Amino acid sequence: MQYRTLGRTGVQVSSLALGAMNFGAIGRTTQDEVTALVDAALDGGINLIDTADAYSGGESEEMVGKAIAGRRDDLVLATKAGLPMGDERNHRGGSRRWLVTELDNSLRRLGVDHVDLFQIHRWDPATGDEETLSALTDLQRAGKIRYFGSSTFPAYRVVQAQWAAREHHLSRYVTEQPSYSVLQRGIESHVLPVTEEYGLGVLVWSPLASGWLSGAVRAGRDVATSRSAFMPQRFDLAVPANRARLDAVERLAGVADEAGLTMIQLALGFVTAHPAVTGALIGPRTMDHLHAQLAAADTVLSADVLDAIDEIVAPGTDLAPEEKSDTPPALLDASLRRR
Repeated sequence: MQYRTLGRTGVQVSSLALGAMNFGAIGRTTQDEVTALVDAALDGGINLIDTADAYSGGESEEMVGKAIAGRRDDLVLATKAGLPMGDERNHRGGSRRWLVTELDNSLRRLGVDHVDLFQIHRWDPATGDEETLSALTDLQRAGKIRYFGSSTFPAYRVVQAQWAAREHHLSRYVTEQPSYSVLQRGIESHVLPVTEEYGLGVLVWSPLASGWLSGAVRAGRDVATSRSAFMPQRFDLAVPANRARLDAVERLAGVADEAGLTMIQLALGFVTAHPAVTGALIGPRTMDHLHAQLAAADTVLSADVLDAIDEIVAPGTDLAPEEKSDTPPALLDASLRRR
């Protein structure tokens, strides 16, 4: 396992981190299975676990808390808030009212008195940066969080938040958690240059592109990944973007074979090769998934392999741009483009 400094915090984290989205109802995992996955991940050198309040309605946090009981200080614990937690309109977003309340809920579910990294799950257009950063700064001073970061923020919002922190003399985001894979490289053209400029740690999610890069999706095979069951539109080959992805996967498989690598090693080795990336979040649902992903922990891709990947998917290119989670609201809602 490789270890890297998380931004400018001085905290050393593993280049692969354990993402807990599949813990609980989403991944249909039991507590015993989660505990076994956490045990094996820590034994494999992973020292960062990332979860969120919204994962299975808080169940993921509860399961993580039980799995790490008695060894909390041996790992870097991260969680997130901001996505809806039920139908109540104020149980979401980046307001002080919600963040203070929901952090306490997360600490209770996790069974800890603080988290190392508390992240805003998505930019909240309804809440000003000063409001959110002020609340996070106070929570940090109270000892409930050590650091805080953003997740899936557009580049201009990362810059704006850095400016707001300086302008109002508040603590700043020290990490960003964007989506990044061989098939979704858009952040190379805007987000990653900004995170490098401001010295942010970067923990990327979906490095296997929702299973497209796991080796399970190939031409002529039925797609039977867990994601395809509840996100069928992302694997429907009638969609042009999905046909483009399948073509890229077939060509990437050839590159991996020639280099003596699995598709997972190729995919994880690619994202962790970027100098702006601190680590990649893996989200295993089974022990087999975890072992296959841990096998990529020390993968270092040669320049020839990286060049071959660039020939297949050009730098800065998203093959499925409509799946981006950082699209400005006005591009999604026509009423915001009208006077």
